[in-house]
Amino acid sequence: MNEMSPKGAQKHLDFEKLESVVIRFAGDSGDGMQLTGSQFTSSTALAGSDLATFPDFPAEIRAPVGTTFGVSAFQINFGSTRILTAGDDPDVLVAMNPAALMVSLGYLREGGLVVVDTGAFSKRNLQKAGYEDNPLEDDTLAKFQVIELDISSMTLEAVKEFGLSKKDALRSKNMWTLGLMLWMFGRERKPIIEWLKSKFAKKPEIANANIAALNAGHAFGETSEMSSGIKRYQIGPAKTEPGLYRTVTGSETMAWGLVAGAKLADLKLVFGSYPITPASPILHLLSNLKEFGVITFQAEDEIAAICSAIGASFGGALGVTSSSGPGIALKTEAIGLAITTELPLVIINSQRGGPSTGLPTKTEQSDLYQAVYGRNGEAPLPVLSTCSPGDCFFVAIEAVRLAVKYMTPVMLLTDGYIANAAEPWKLPEIDKIKPFPASFAKEKTGDGDFNPFQRDPATLARIWAKPGTPGLEHRIGGLEKSFETGHISYDDDNHQKMTEVRAAKIQGIENDIPEQKVALGNGKGELAVVGWGSTFGPIDQAVSRMRAKGFDVSHIHIRYLNPFPKNLEKLLKGYKKVMVPEMNMGQLSTLLKDRFLLEVIPLNKVSGQPFKIRDIMSAIQKNLKGRSS
Repeated sequence: MNEMSPKGAQKHLDFEKLESVVIRFAGDSGDGMQLTGSQFTSSTALAGSDLATFPDFPAEIRAPVGTTFGVSAFQINFGSTRILTAGDDPDVLVAMNPAALMVSLGYLREGGLVVVDTGAFSKRNLQKAGYEDNPLEDDTLAKFQVIELDISSMTLEAVKEFGLSKKDALRSKNMWTLGLMLWMFGRERKPIIEWLKSKFAKKPEIANANIAALNAGHAFGETSEMSSGIKRYQIGPAKTEPGLYRTVTGSETMAWGLVAGAKLADLKLVFGSYPITPASPILHLLSNLKEFGVITFQAEDEIAAICSAIGASFGGALGVTSSSGPGIALKTEAIGLAITTELPLVIINSQRGGPSTGLPTKTEQSDLYQAVYGRNGEAPLPVLSTCSPGDCFFVAIEAVRLAVKYMTPVMLLTDGYIANAAEPWKLPEIDKIKPFPASFAKEKTGDGDFNPFQRDPATLARIWAKPGTPGLEHRIGGLEKSFETGHISYDDDNHQKMTEVRAAKIQGIENDIPEQKVALGNGKGELAVVGWGSTFGPIDQAVSRMRAKGFDVSHIHIRYLNPFPKNLEKLLKGYKKVMVPEMNMGQLSTLLKDRFLLEVIPLNKVSGQPFKIRDIMSAIQKNLKGRSS
């Protein structure tokens, strides 16, 4: 076996010291790869390393065992340096069967380490994976280091005392593999053992079997280190700000941010939703937060879900709904209802790949047009996006603030990568976030009937009255209302005025959001790489590395997509070239051209996978023609 030499490697006695490493766990959907990856992540976070993860789910609910359609993978990039992506190319691939090897080998860097379970490489499994010959017996793996282990048989041996069936016993082989990886990278077993005891408290035999498999994998590394060539690697802790940290996913922080936003607005949160990948975890998480005044409603369909949230807002609560692209399409008419009734509503779109059903478990940024333009009539609304799991918390709060202050629905864009990915997150000091309590009408002003469309002259937001407030009885609905009285109106001049006022209200938000800043680099120069959403990590890393090489390139990341920050046009026109990498066919590029008549170089990707750092670096070099400052 050749030595693995990932980034920043240094030899040191019986281990090799690394700056960072990328591991990809891959196996059948039933092999527990997501659980293996998440537990390795927990142990790594406790060791103090910075990290980013990428759970890569199959689209099939239960594909035939051993086929490439059912391969589930989990990738983690961790190290002692700043980590912003799950890594371009894995240094280590753990392949639990031939199908996992077939699907994931192409991601592994040349010279990387492959750990395979030879017990799963039967003739039948090879055929199901599409191999004519056994890749362990030809030159398929010649460019890599390979550790061949019969993990299946060693797992059976480790758990035989617990009397499990062969099928149940083999379910522990992910823990055996995890034990080996924990030993190889110097991670602790104790937190995982405690987790297993808690998870299987009512089935102690299952807990004990998994613990035995975990310990056996770890012990194998210890006892076979010299004879097998298996080595240990050390990744030190990252330098972080002092504080309390926890590992979070984007779905978790999104849910917490909504709750925090509702508290800061002094409102109850009513969440109406319908399950859909990858948005469902937000519903699951909020349903467990009832002690914070959260009410969750799982509706029978997408339309009922958003209408329940609109009804909650009419009643004086904060209505929130979530979905992904196909569900947002079904909610469209009701979004228009919320716009014309001018009620606060937060709409979360966890974007996924493709139109219609598309690629439900893969990631994409292809709903920007839908968010900005995708409604009948003139129906503008604010659009925000989040750039990382931790950022979801703060963007959710901001979405609540804008919805309540301006009496409008707000679209909050995230995506499958952010929703499922994990990173260490420093817990914020919530007491330092300025509250923005909602204001309700208390009494009628003026003569005649109460007009619910009286407006704040500064924000143009209409007045918000709780139903049942004496003297403030009113009705609102989808038909156009009179600017003067709030009654139904078909007058052509009135419709013109109401349309213009609603648009001006949304455009006026540009005066209430931060001016656009440069994330990395200078405020003018040769090239600006502009991104939004989950492209933040790969763009920032690419720009950082190219600047270190002397290239005049900067990174600008846009959070507010409608309206844009009011200084954005001037900022972008300070660069000779503007490039926009995004996981679609050029939607932000089109918006920038439309709004600012700006020439934009698109860099588009719609593979369902995040950008690689090297792809953006290559595009930067191409557009600067090798020039460095």
